[in-house]
Amino acid sequence: MRLTQSIAALLAAASIFGAAGAHAEISERTIKFAAQNSKGHPQVMGMERFAEIVKEKSGGKIEVKLFPGGTLGGDVQTLASVQGGIVEMSVLNAGILSGTIKEFGVVDLPFLFGTPEEADAVMDGPVGTDLSARLPAQRLVGLGFWELGFRHLTNNRHAVNTVEDVKGLKIRTVQSAVPLATFNALGANAIPLPYPELYSALETGTVDGQENPLANIVNAKFTEVQKYLTLTGHQYNPQIVIVSKVFWDKLDPQEQALLQDAATQARDYQRKASRDANAGFLAEIKKSGMEVVEPTAEQLAAFRKAVEPVVAQFRDTIGAETVDAVFSQLKTIRGQ
Repeated sequence: MRLTQSIAALLAAASIFGAAGAHAEISERTIKFAAQNSKGHPQVMGMERFAEIVKEKSGGKIEVKLFPGGTLGGDVQTLASVQGGIVEMSVLNAGILSGTIKEFGVVDLPFLFGTPEEADAVMDGPVGTDLSARLPAQRLVGLGFWELGFRHLTNNRHAVNTVEDVKGLKIRTVQSAVPLATFNALGANAIPLPYPELYSALETGTVDGQENPLANIVNAKFTEVQKYLTLTGHQYNPQIVIVSKVFWDKLDPQEQALLQDAATQARDYQRKASRDANAGFLAEIKKSGMEVVEPTAEQLAAFRKAVEPVVAQFRDTIGAETVDAVFSQLKTIRGQ
């Protein structure tokens, strides 16, 4: 009995020593983690969960300081800061990276994914791995893909039921080539603007409308400055968690593994939080007084047809191999 108790005591001591030893190898660090959305948004909820996991796994030695709400600049500015090592981390629309790595433009193609689960399968599979492998050459490291969700169209001029209704509207898009081409193909006057400038642009009439997931429409209070929402679901945004390679290369393998594991755990939490909240966001938008249009299958088919040329236009620009790989995997997923 005493021998058994002694062995148990030794094992417990070894466990404590091992945990202490693991934490002892971790250096005290502060990580600046920037994003565009504000507290309460599923994106920021994922960041908060990531920070909690890192604090726990590092024994409090690594502090993740969050900078949501575009406080460190728009996506393009923040991306440059991450590349330069001024900001250690960010999470942003993966398609924004297309200005740096052309292959990332594939995720911006209109009506690409039919469901979030399709996007998960593609982004967590070989396509996502291939895209992430291109990041280090641009002083970035990818820790996985989170979710922003399906984008929908809002405006202040009139209800949009058909493609014809889009014509002539000044629509803000993200600063990326494919979304610009998509809305120009629909007949809009597409205007790229940094996200932190969008509310003011809508309020002053600089633009008539914008396109974002429901979470953003609520979180950024676009309900205050927009009258009409059309559930187009014209694009799905995977978000990518990126780390400055300048910072990453200073970490030892244990610290790198800790951050990667935390990002993966936070990914699963964040995706679920985003999807669970979607119905509530739509209810809140309706309650705000915005008129909500749900296009028929026939009307959505007309939207898809109008933007078909965008896929052909960007296939070679993005990289035919990357575009074909995505469509090939989607066919397999859909059993076609």
